[in-house]
Amino acid sequence: MPIEAELTAVLRDPDAVRAALGARAEVERCTYSDTYYDWPDHRLTEGDYNLRVRTVTTGESTKTLLTFKEPRTGSRHAKPEHETEAGDAGVLRTIFHGLGLVERIAFRKHCENHRFTDRGHDLLATVAELPDLAGQTFLEVETIVEAEHVAEALAVIRAVLHDLGITDDDLSTESYTRRVAALRRPGS
Repeated sequence: MPIEAELTAVLRDPDAVRAALGARAEVERCTYSDTYYDWPDHRLTEGDYNLRVRTVTTGESTKTLLTFKEPRTGSRHAKPEHETEAGDAGVLRTIFHGLGLVERIAFRKHCENHRFTDRGHDLLATVAELPDLAGQTFLEVETIVEAEHVAEALAVIRAVLHDLGITDDDLSTESYTRRVAALRRPGS
């Protein structure tokens, strides 16, 4: 079963990290438009599941990805992930609404993706900025591995982060969905 091993950091010096990543791999700039769905009683979220429709716009091209993430496995930084390309986000929205699902939250991320191999792992490092979280820049480093390789993959990701000047104090376990939802709550 494919497991996404990922660590996210809040960047203190985004320009230095961008320069270091640029020395490792070419940058691909894109925008992710993410919509998360759940049942009205929030049972997916409460069960640590995620159902997401992501539209990725890169230059003039657009693709839609449907992602289902299962509850964390052994590590709070790893979740089984099932993802496939879909033809039309609007059709998915219609299907989900027809099944009784509702939109939990939607937001955009402006991303700079860098793909490279380090210590035997194919990694995706994404510098992300969200309009909802203005003034904050994040770095996600992830890889897909089998369950028995999660600890090793996380150690590699942590080493790459340290190579980029990111300390354990910079790491965050709070998801974008929680951060954005907290800002959008009345009275926030």
